[in-house]
Amino acid sequence: MRTIWVSLFLLLGACSRSAEVASEPSREEQAPSGPGIAVTAAPGVAFAYAYAFSLPPTRIAAAQETHAAACERLGVARCRITGMRYQLVGENDIRGMLAFKLDPTLARAFGKSGIAAIEAADGRLVDAEISGTDAGSAIRSLEAGKAAAREELSRIDRELARTNLPARERAELQRQRADVVASIAQTNAGTAEQRETLASTPMTFDYRSGNAVRGFDPSAPLKSALDTAIASAQTTLAILLGGLAIFGPPAILLFLLWLGWRRVRHLLPRRKASTVDPVA
Repeated sequence: MRTIWVSLFLLLGACSRSAEVASEPSREEQAPSGPGIAVTAAPGVAFAYAYAFSLPPTRIAAAQETHAAACERLGVARCRITGMRYQLVGENDIRGMLAFKLDPTLARAFGKSGIAAIEAADGRLVDAEISGTDAGSAIRSLEAGKAAAREELSRIDRELARTNLPARERAELQRQRADVVASIAQTNAGTAEQRETLASTPMTFDYRSGNAVRGFDPSAPLKSALDTAIASAQTTLAILLGGLAIFGPPAILLFLLWLGWRRVRHLLPRRKASTVDPVA
């Protein structure tokens, strides 16, 4: 009997422990999947994405082409390229940019695939920014102002419909009506602009040349030190070559003049001796 009770307690303890383990999320589920905000998490908010990448200079053009091709595969209805820049600032210093307008439901996935393409090219994401504007509240505010303006316009029209209205008052009402109509047109333009921000999401990719940002693995300090040593050696060699380019030609010219002087100076005394007349 005693053995049965002990076995029962052990079985209950094992079941409770397995339930606790099953309820804990795995590390893979807790790991961040990258910066991004789902559109459905904030309805009425217009997002703008901006990413900055660092990668070897020889791979920037290929990375831009990869991102542009990914946008083209989505079609112009869901992705449009709105800007592009490729700039050679200096030796091994290249900057680039690509700007897109995306379907809001695809923006987050497109950004993640763009980061993956950079990592495949031995680059790294060095900066990411996602900004949002509450376009829904702005639209509601504009619509409320538009409704008030329409009420004012109706009041003015009723006043203008009077037949016994003095000319001066009629002119003033017509001026007010023109102002209200202009205000409604401006409100319509603002509403259309806000709706456009909700209909398409701007995204910018900035590229800059440089080594991939080192991680926190144990070999990272050694790699960074090696990069510093190589950069220092390149700088030293560049200074030496520059010095040779500047001072080399004058030094060669002086050396040739010195050699010529050595040859000529032995002939000068003999020439002087040969030109002196013998004493009679």
